[in-house]
Amino acid sequence: MNHPTESAPSNQLLAALPPDVADTLRLRLESVNLEAGAVLYDAGTVLRHAYFPVTAVVSLVSPLMGGACTEVAVVGREGVVGVCAFMGGGKALSSAVVQRPGQAWRMSARDIADQARDVEPVMQQLLRYTQALFVHMAQTSACHRHHALAPQLCRWLLQHLDRQAGDEMRITQERMARLLGVRREGVTGAALQLQREGLIRYSRGRIQVLDRHGLEQHSCECYGVVQRAYVQLRGGSSAWPGAGACRQA
Repeated sequence: MNHPTESAPSNQLLAALPPDVADTLRLRLESVNLEAGAVLYDAGTVLRHAYFPVTAVVSLVSPLMGGACTEVAVVGREGVVGVCAFMGGGKALSSAVVQRPGQAWRMSARDIADQARDVEPVMQQLLRYTQALFVHMAQTSACHRHHALAPQLCRWLLQHLDRQAGDEMRITQERMARLLGVRREGVTGAALQLQREGLIRYSRGRIQVLDRHGLEQHSCECYGVVQRAYVQLRGGSSAWPGAGACRQA
């Protein structure tokens, strides 16, 4: 089992803990490599672990009848996957699927529940993150209901881009359509619109963002609402320096 060291890649939630608390938590963490498409847990199942992404990005999805699913939030190095492990009950409210492969720190559900109960700074940090995550989930639900697909796609791209290095994503239009809960033809049309306006380049399952500022301007206000919640989580210091204000759809 590999434990994080002072020089290890950082999960921002863990890095925000007091040094003595972080030292204690390090003994309970192990490094795992998450592969794209891996299901960390399904909705309704008992959680065995919580994950603190470092370079991995994880989609939280709500399953629907017939096998469909819709993304309700995305988690990267700013947070933790599996908040129900320390909130009581221990059963997942949504499924967790790895969107971008990479490293994460893993802790048993029992350990994170014990730490949250017994160590006040841990509970405070976890609850602050959970509040931001709930804003994320609620705003995503409103976005799906009220906004046109092109601004939704801008918001979705920005939120995933914020949680990775570089300006490229590897994802098919079919996968994006599933996560947004829309038809593939709709995503195709929206992506072509963004490409014509010089905001992205899409080819064979690869999206490159060419104009981030333009993407922000074309996004609905939901991106700004969620981003501000995570800025507040970090005490007013933005986790993503490129993030900016968004206009309404």
